[in-house]
Amino acid sequence: MLSFNEMEVIIIEDDSAIASFLAKGLKEAGFIADHCESGEEGLLMIQGGDYDAAIIDIMLPGIDGLTVIEELRGGGYQLPIIVLSAKRSVDDRIRGLQKGGDDYIVKPFSFSELLARLQALLRRSGMKQDTTTVMDSCGISLNLVTREVFRNSRKIDLNPKEFSLLEYLMHNQGMVLSKTMIMEHVWGLDFDPQTNVVDVLVSRLRAKIDKEVEHKLIHTIRGVGYVLKDA
Repeated sequence: MLSFNEMEVIIIEDDSAIASFLAKGLKEAGFIADHCESGEEGLLMIQGGDYDAAIIDIMLPGIDGLTVIEELRGGGYQLPIIVLSAKRSVDDRIRGLQKGGDDYIVKPFSFSELLARLQALLRRSGMKQDTTTVMDSCGISLNLVTREVFRNSRKIDLNPKEFSLLEYLMHNQGMVLSKTMIMEHVWGLDFDPQTNVVDVLVSRLRAKIDKEVEHKLIHTIRGVGYVLKDA
């Protein structure tokens, strides 16, 4: 199973609230996250470190983000770079990519989307691409083409939302997924978080996956979220 645990990401962002939000989410996803507030400091940290990826804001004090990216690419640094910007025009996006950014995300943004894009960039940059159509984890077999699910030899019938949740849990086996992450993955960005619909969906999936089985796989981490793992 593909794992991003202990991969190092640097966040170059002068907005402390956004930087804290990103660092917290990345650490929850298993990454090591460092943060700095200026382009100059970011350059020095990357040049003196061994980062797997960078998330760089365009509007920085001192050297701006695009100049940082230009300097890095000119110096031979090939780490994946996600550009963050409040500028949303096509010309701004093109400029960010032409300077050497691998992806361009407009503020405000969904953390789940940023995380998915970061993981995709890391896969393309040299990690083994998982091309299988069948996922196997913790005794569960999930076929992405036929949409069939088995636990050991028992077939489990899931509706689309339950299947999406199980696939998400299996992709992130061992990682605690918050309710916000689950809502964004299963229902999309416009979903109202002030409901217990995530708890209800998890409860339905748990009733099918862990039904009449002593060895439970879906666990609640109180105050944090849910995780698929062996006991």
